[in-house]
Amino acid sequence: MQVNKKLCSLLCALAFPVAALMPLAAHAATCTPPFAASHLVTPGELQMSINPTLPPQQFVNANGELEGLNVELGKEVAALLCLKPVFVRMDMPPMTPALRSGRFDAINTGMFYTDERSKLFYMIPYGQQAISIYTLPTSKLVIHSIDDLAGHTVGVETGTYQEKKARAMNDDMVKRGLKPINFLTFETASETLAAMRAGQLEAGINIDETARDLADRKLAKVWVSGMAGTDITLDFRDKAVADAAAKALTTLKANGAYDKLFTKFKMTPLKDVTTFAIRGTGPT
Repeated sequence: MQVNKKLCSLLCALAFPVAALMPLAAHAATCTPPFAASHLVTPGELQMSINPTLPPQQFVNANGELEGLNVELGKEVAALLCLKPVFVRMDMPPMTPALRSGRFDAINTGMFYTDERSKLFYMIPYGQQAISIYTLPTSKLVIHSIDDLAGHTVGVETGTYQEKKARAMNDDMVKRGLKPINFLTFETASETLAAMRAGQLEAGINIDETARDLADRKLAKVWVSGMAGTDITLDFRDKAVADAAAKALTTLKANGAYDKLFTKFKMTPLKDVTTFAIRGTGPT
């Protein structure tokens, strides 16, 4: 009996570090979600819509696999909620009505926070982004501010924060007597770049990180960045799930995983934040 106790002590000591290093996905399969299954579209799953067209935020690699900050962050949050992460690929415009109709549990695509949107679902700010203006590297167009786009044809993704802000800035330009920007809208950053290469556009507008990624790959030149900066969010249809996700983000911040992911993908974390929470009123 004494030998068995010693053996047990030895095995337990050896097993602990293995358990401590167990991947979060495996952990999710052995723990219990902090809310009833009725709060989810499918019990045991955290279903998140994502548009994998914005590297390094979210994209599809050469093997056809999802990668990016939001992909890994979504997996970490799901694991802490004891759920299997499921990513639903779709374009940005239909995401809001699809979430509100209960097609999936969350939007995980770096949606910009606005007070208007906060009334549609539960928004949790988790990072920061702003807007850039870019051209092809060979372009002769010189851009110091958005005013330099007056009278030019510019591409932007439809139904996005960057489109809304660019059009608002354009309205201000027109009021000041400048020519309007001729906007052409596209579903993805890749389509915008393709149109630029085909000579249909003179410049493009997108989030800083996507424009920088294009520049890093020598596909574009960034002229202006940091415009109209605001917080980006994870967005949920159910308050109980949103509250639990906010606690999961707080845990990831405390254990260092949050900062490591933002450093890995060269994106901007929320500054001076240690506790994450829903912002705004939620659905009304």
